[in-house]
Amino acid sequence: MKKLLLVFILLLSATAFAQDDNLTIVAVGDATLEKDKMVVQDPYTSGSLTAAQKNSAMELVKLLRNDFAFYQKKFFLVESAQNNTASRQTTNYDYWNGKGIRYLGTASVDKSGVDMKVTVVFEDIKNRKQIYNSSMTTSISNMRRTGHEMANKVYKQIIGKDSIFNSKITFVSDRNTRGRKTVKEVYMMDFDGKNVVQLTNHAGIVMSPTMSADGRWLVYSLISNTGKKRNNDLYLMDMRTKTATVLSNKEGVNSGAVFLTGGHSIALTLTVSGNAEIYEMNINTKELRKITNHFASDVDPSITADGTLMTFLSDRPGKAMIYTMDPRGTEKDVKRISFVGQFNATPRFSPDGKEIVFSSWLDNSFDLFRISSDGQGLSRLTKDFGSNEDPSYSNDGEFITFTSQRVISRARADQNIYIMDRDGGILGAITSGFGNCISPRWYNF
Repeated sequence: MKKLLLVFILLLSATAFAQDDNLTIVAVGDATLEKDKMVVQDPYTSGSLTAAQKNSAMELVKLLRNDFAFYQKKFFLVESAQNNTASRQTTNYDYWNGKGIRYLGTASVDKSGVDMKVTVVFEDIKNRKQIYNSSMTTSISNMRRTGHEMANKVYKQIIGKDSIFNSKITFVSDRNTRGRKTVKEVYMMDFDGKNVVQLTNHAGIVMSPTMSADGRWLVYSLISNTGKKRNNDLYLMDMRTKTATVLSNKEGVNSGAVFLTGGHSIALTLTVSGNAEIYEMNINTKELRKITNHFASDVDPSITADGTLMTFLSDRPGKAMIYTMDPRGTEKDVKRISFVGQFNATPRFSPDGKEIVFSSWLDNSFDLFRISSDGQGLSRLTKDFGSNEDPSYSNDGEFITFTSQRVISRARADQNIYIMDRDGGILGAITSGFGNCISPRWYNF
C-alpha cells in the first residue's frame, strides 16, 4: 500500500499544478537592434461587406499582429494609423524606411459571394520587395484559421521554419465539477487560448492526455466516478470519430502514456507487477515489453522524436528525480541527470531532443528548470511566480507552456495555463475563468 501511494504521489505531481480567453501580447518600449520593426496596417475593405464581415476583417489584422508579437525577440510590432483609402496603394518604401520599418503587412478583404476574399501582402522594406502575396476565400467562422495559416507562411518566409501559429494545446480542466465529485475532462485550444473544444465526456477524473504526432489518436487515463471499483484505466480516442475505447485496464495504475515513433505503440506506466515500471505497448495487439526493471517506482516517460532516448521520473535515490535511458536498451543505460530540489516532476523533451524541461519542488513551491539531455547546463526558468509545473515545449522549441497556481486566499487558488519563451520570459496566461487547468501539451499537426 505504501508503494502504491508513492506511485500516485509521483503521478499526481506530474499532472497537478498550475483564461483571459484571448491572450494579447503588447510590445512595450523602444525596439532593440536585434528586433525587426513590423507594421500590420488596418484592413482595406471594399464591396458590400456586412458589418460582421468588416469586423472579421479587423479581427484578422489583430490576429496577425498578435501572432507575430509572440516572437518578441524577433519582431517589434508598431501600431499603424487607420487607412484613409478604400484599396491598397503602391507602397512608399522611402516613407516606411524612414520610420525604421523592416516588414510591412497589409490585408485587403472583399466580398466573394456569401464569403470573403482575403488578400495578405507582406513586404521587406529594407530590400524593397514583396515576400508574400496570397489570397484565400474564407467565411467568418474560418477567418482565424485562415489568418494563422497566412501568418505562418509569412513567418516561414522570413525565418525559414514553421511558427507556432497553426499549433494546438491539449489540457485538462475541472470546470465541469459540481458538488463533491471532482470532474476533469480533456480540452483542446489554439496556441493563443482561443477555440476551446471539449474532447472527453466521462464525468470522471481524466489525467495525462497525450496526442499522437499526426493528431489521429488521443491517449489518456481515467478514474471513473461510477461503480465501486475506481481503477486508473488507460483509454484511446479516435480523433476522427471521437470514440474512446479502453486500451489498458490492468489492476492498479495504467497511466503516463506517450506515443513512440511511428504512432503504433506507446510507453506507459503500469503497476501490474506490484511495482511501477515503464512498459512499451503495441496499441493494436496490446503486447507488452518491459522498458525499466527496478525495485523503485519508475513513471512519467517522455521520448525523443527519433525514439533513441527516454527521460522519466524515478524514486531510486529515495525521492523523485529525473533519469534517462535508451528505451530500446536495458537498465545498464539508465543515468540520473537531475539533482535539484526535494523532488522533481514532469520531464519533457524539446522537439530536437537536446533539452529537457521539468519542475522541481524548491523553496516550498514548484519551479521550472531546463537541462541538457546529457545532464549539463541546468537553468532555472521561474522564481517568485506562483507554483509552476507541467511544462511542454512548442513545436519549434521557442516556447514552453506550463501551469501556474496562484493562491488567492486560504480557501481558493487559481491554476491557469501560461506561455513563456524558452529562456523564462513569461508572456502571459492563455486560460482564465475556465476552472483549474493542468497538463498542457503542445502539438502541431
